Amino acid sequence: MKIFILLITIISFGISSHQYTFLVNEYDKEINLEAKIISNIAKNSIKDEIKLFIPNISLIEKKVYSKYFTLTEKCEDSNFIFVKKSADNEKLCSLSNKLFFTNNYKKLLSDKKFFGAFFWNKSRPNIVFIKARLNKKHINLPKDFEQFIEDFDDK
Repeated sequence: MKIFILLITIISFGISSHQYTFLVNEYDKEINLEAKIISNIAKNSIKDEIKLFIPNISLIEKKVYSKYFTLTEKCEDSNFIFVKKSADNEKLCSLSNKLFFTNNYKKLLSDKKFFGAFFWNKSRPNIVFIKARLNKKHINLPKDFEQFIEDFDDK
């Protein structure tokens, strides 16, 4: 009887750990897709080497994003900032010569330092750029991105 209970425990642990691994793999795939998209946006926005800063970056994000970018530990050392989580404005560096991107559509609309956003809505990736901010930062995106540019009064 003890062997039977032990065997059931081992089998159930193996099944549950496989399910957890599946969830981690799906999360990695989502971050990898996000990193590829952000890399494409950054490469079309900055002509120099891209030095990415992500406030409060996780270890998994650091591992994935480092495949596509040179990551910086400090905002001051970067030229592209991707604000994924809530970050205090005081902790972020000055706006000069840096491009700010976010994963929050509301933050994009309310804070003029962000020229665009990449976010998930109903499990689908969404990209939005604000035309006036692109013009102000002298960012010329390729035609592939035109469908994502919104032209609204940015006063």
